[in-house]
Amino acid sequence: MKSLLAVLVLSSAALAQSAAYKSVDPMIGTGPDGHTFPGAVVPFGMVQLSPDTEIKPFKQSYKWAAGYRYEDTSILGFSHTHFSGAGHSDLGDLLLTPESGEVKLEPEQYRSAFRHETEHAEPGYYTVLLDGPQVKAELTATTRVGVHRYSFPQGKPAHLVLDLRSSIYNYPGKVMWSRIRLRPDGTLTGMRETRGWAPARQLYFAIRFSQPLTGHFFRNVEPVDQPYNGFSGVRRDSTDVPFKEGRGITAAFDFGQLAKPLVVEVALSTVSEEGAIANLNAEAKDFDFDRVRAQARAAWEKELARVEFTGTDAMRKNLYTALYHALMAPSTAMDVDGRYRGPDEEVHQAKDWEFVSTFSLWDTYRAEQPLMTLLQPEARTNNVVRSLVASQQQSPFGILPVWQFAGLETWCMIGYHAVPILADAYLKNIRGYDAEAALNAMVASARYRQYEGVGEYIDRGYVPVDRDDESASETMEYAFDDWTIAQMAHALHKADIEQEFTRRAAYWRNVFDQKTGFVRPKLADGTFREPFDPAKAGNGSGFTEGNAWQYSWYQPQDEAGLINLLGGDDKLIAKLDAMFDARVDPRQYADVEDIAGMIGQYIHGNEPSHHLAYLYAYAGAPWRTQERLKQIVDSQYRPAPDGLVGNDDLGQMSAWLLFTGIGFYPVAPGSNEYVLGRPFVDSATLHLPNGKTLHIVKQGSGDYVGNVALNGKALDRVFVTHEQLLAGGELRFTMQTTPNKNFGRAASARPYSMSTAGK
Repeated sequence: MKSLLAVLVLSSAALAQSAAYKSVDPMIGTGPDGHTFPGAVVPFGMVQLSPDTEIKPFKQSYKWAAGYRYEDTSILGFSHTHFSGAGHSDLGDLLLTPESGEVKLEPEQYRSAFRHETEHAEPGYYTVLLDGPQVKAELTATTRVGVHRYSFPQGKPAHLVLDLRSSIYNYPGKVMWSRIRLRPDGTLTGMRETRGWAPARQLYFAIRFSQPLTGHFFRNVEPVDQPYNGFSGVRRDSTDVPFKEGRGITAAFDFGQLAKPLVVEVALSTVSEEGAIANLNAEAKDFDFDRVRAQARAAWEKELARVEFTGTDAMRKNLYTALYHALMAPSTAMDVDGRYRGPDEEVHQAKDWEFVSTFSLWDTYRAEQPLMTLLQPEARTNNVVRSLVASQQQSPFGILPVWQFAGLETWCMIGYHAVPILADAYLKNIRGYDAEAALNAMVASARYRQYEGVGEYIDRGYVPVDRDDESASETMEYAFDDWTIAQMAHALHKADIEQEFTRRAAYWRNVFDQKTGFVRPKLADGTFREPFDPAKAGNGSGFTEGNAWQYSWYQPQDEAGLINLLGGDDKLIAKLDAMFDARVDPRQYADVEDIAGMIGQYIHGNEPSHHLAYLYAYAGAPWRTQERLKQIVDSQYRPAPDGLVGNDDLGQMSAWLLFTGIGFYPVAPGSNEYVLGRPFVDSATLHLPNGKTLHIVKQGSGDYVGNVALNGKALDRVFVTHEQLLAGGELRFTMQTTPNKNFGRAASARPYSMSTAGK
């Protein structure tokens, strides 16, 4: 009887895993603004193997930041590195494309038409029929190896082309150097160094084919460093040799007529060709495509099963796809032997942890990383923390990453937002690292005067706009980061550091103008710059990818302080309503990137707005939060290629939906609180890493929360703590058709603010 019960339990678990897996649609976000890719990747995989469709190769290509856009009708080939939802473009390394019959070496020659009717994507697997060569392409992956399977038409010679010139965000001269060699055992190895978003990025590779070569061809065409007008260059040579190097290498591989599919295994390394070979030997060495695909599926089923959703099919698809996207980065950036290339461009060794990179920190500290602290605190978050601290110790500047990938710094965006990630991990009792070293790294970054106006911020208490055009945003974001340093310093009993950064955490007040009720750019002489238009965005505004309508409410550490400056709860509510209900001339954002998903002056496609709907709860009106969340979810997400209104930003847009979908959101990482909203599913079950289970249940109908109960006891406040969630049990939302205006109204019911803490 016990064995039968065990079988039934296992079968139920397997069915749940399969249902979660089948609910994911990798095509969501591949439309105009999402910048996601549909190709093959395993959770946090170093290899992200996907088709590239960009219309103008060898050009800067922001629209094709992920390499693929759903509306395109042709494919260049399949490259091995991509960002999922980034607001900047790079990568697209090692483009492989199959050909049958004649060999073609230029992009506009080897590009092939395709149709969505013959295309299919699921986690860890992608397939499409290339109409030109009539080749069925299939892709899957391990952590460090991309595996291709190509089924060629009968009666025609089979070829592969490898283009080492091709990249996303390309231009003449981006490839600084590359090389390729065919080793005696048939393994192909090589490298290239690129000068792109991250400078001097080195990538090494090893490739093996399941069928013997009947011939090969290496060509180097040195690029002319001038604006691109059709690929123009000097043809140096075109001989059949085992080795070639230069800046414009293309290779062709011949296999004759094949009776069975060709399997190609491509391993990556940031360290060396030998490292790539070792990665290949460790992860995929027997050309068993179906086995690798099954392993990739099993890895995704395990991760997706951490959360179970019940609800409408559309919402389940949205949420499981969001979880899928959230589990792609930060990605593995080291070899199987623990070696990796750090920000000093030197090779380092990780002995008992995994170096990870791809840190879109301005975005992901808000919800993506808090999601990982909840679902993957030990293995994942500890590796993130250790990688960030190691990067600070290896940085030539001695500071934490700002926007890092492949271990290299890009200096993109503002703030020192690795800081709240470290603090949030420590304050949630995640401990697999040196906490003193983490705090030292945080303080070193916050005191680095040469970075983005930090010196002025330290000396004046704000960044002057006549010294830095993004000054108002920088002041607001630095103040929040500083508050998280103070919280960690308090936990580590570092009173002097706590005092310094508690003072700095209030510096946001120095750019808040009580007369207008907005944050404003301030001049070095201490006066606010005139004239002032809160709707002005972009160059000359004083703000980063936004304006005063979004940034004036960015003090997650002290929303009660904002309410006091505005003159009371009603004033904050009125300001928020004015923002959501504003009539906006789209021309005001014409020159600003990443502005999408607008509801009045609220911009869901960009991160500074992501916490704003939850601020009504700080003013005693959580029912207004519930209304705004419905407005946002209904208009900003849907299960379709254009279902993300803005760049997913390495999982942040997805993490927002995941938290909001189950009923709460981490407005202030480092507070260990989650502000209650309303659930958008019938139920959600979180299988927590500590072995406990949290059930979230929506009872009744309607769009308003009547009351909330935790383990049967009514909550008298509008937030839950991290400790309460980890304890498991049941969080029950009772819904109704009219708002409960008494719930959360009392001052004692409201979330943390530093100016009222302890009162």
